[in-house]
Amino acid sequence: MKRIKIDEAILSANDLIARENRAIFDRHRALVLNIISAPGAGKTSLIRSTIEKLSDLRIVVIEGDITGSLDAQRLEDITPHILQINTGSACHLDARMIRSALDYLPPGPIDLILIENVGNLVCPAEFRVGEDHKIALISTAEGDDKPLKYPLLFQLASLLLINKIDLLPHTDFSIDRAIRWAGQINPKIETITLSCKTGEGLERWIEWISRHLNAKG
Repeated sequence: MKRIKIDEAILSANDLIARENRAIFDRHRALVLNIISAPGAGKTSLIRSTIEKLSDLRIVVIEGDITGSLDAQRLEDITPHILQINTGSACHLDARMIRSALDYLPPGPIDLILIENVGNLVCPAEFRVGEDHKIALISTAEGDDKPLKYPLLFQLASLLLINKIDLLPHTDFSIDRAIRWAGQINPKIETITLSCKTGEGLERWIEWISRHLNAKG
């Protein structure tokens, strides 16, 4: 009798579809960023600020929510290119869910696809969806120990964004500790501190995106 680990089988099937997604993204020549955070860290605010700063680019947003479309509605006034995915009871987006949305991509080249994953630091990290980069987003309203508590996300992420630095005077959050612990888990991870509310640090985020857009040619 052969025993099969279900989690390995699920991830293997997911990775196959993720590669198919990647081929579709490449045909559109898009840079794809999978933004992962806990609820309330500022994913939608970050996406809105990004679209406003990069208004000359063709940007598509894929919104992942368990139910509803409130986040998508917050973006409707600045972009027509929003694809909503409701996961039901699932705590993450997987490659199959993303694939179901790709038939609705606008035709022609796309500069940037921003995926707002379901608010969760655990499950979304496990599932590749065909992205170029995973982006780990935390805020100063959370604990600075998130890299130690949820190491897989920080191990796989290309970039750590620390949002809501305008709240630092009102919290015990230590940017130095968060950066140090993330670096211990992933020495290659880059870090940007910012505030979507005040705009501080957003230019570094935009520069990071531009650098990776240029790298794709």
